[in-house]
Amino acid sequence: MERTLSLIKPDAVFRNLTGAINSRFEQAGLRIIAQKRLLLTKSQAEKFYEIHRERAFYGSLCGYMSSAPIVAQILCGKNAVSKNRELMGATNPANAEIGTIRRDFGEGVERNAVHGSDSLENAVLEIGFFFSELEIIE
Repeated sequence: MERTLSLIKPDAVFRNLTGAINSRFEQAGLRIIAQKRLLLTKSQAEKFYEIHRERAFYGSLCGYMSSAPIVAQILCGKNAVSKNRELMGATNPANAEIGTIRRDFGEGVERNAVHGSDSLENAVLEIGFFFSELEIIE
């Protein structure tokens, strides 16, 4: 069983899509073993997305992710990282497959409803950024 981080971004939280998105995870066989709603500071967003520091979208992304509440969660299941990536779809909702979270709920490349870890190694780091072991109930 793998763990992966999922973030429901401000655009989706604002539009009250948390339950609909969670339903997609659960219907695909992923379990939500930790979840919390929070508001990142800009410096926290900058630290979390530091891997993208040199990219043109970094400042905008950090500003956006700290602009309103998000929902951070840990998904658990067989091949959780790849399964979540498949459920999310392409970064640009216009390029995502029909039936994916980003295609159905995303508003654009930045406002694409969800973030998910892209590897097991990054999942461990990202989960550690948002959660302590005390908050994880399997």
